[in-house]
Amino acid sequence: MKQYSYATSGTCSTMINVTIDGDVLKDVEFVGGCPGNTFGLSQLVRGMKVDDVIARLEGIRCGYKPTSCPDQLTRALREAMADSHA
Repeated sequence: MKQYSYATSGTCSTMINVTIDGDVLKDVEFVGGCPGNTFGLSQLVRGMKVDDVIARLEGIRCGYKPTSCPDQLTRALREAMADSHA
């Protein structure tokens, strides 16, 4: 299992902590942001394959912002997976 922390940019949340087992997302914790939304998102993606999470959430925007907490999660997952293959 790999744990990874990602400093977000352009969102209310400031950090995302993920735990990945192979290619499955085991746990997600957002630091900051809208508690109900980030907790709900964490519960929905738990147990999903990383590639499926990225396919569903990448590019989602929050209002006028060019990114969102779901989009930042995909960036965290991409970095975590690239880091584990380095």
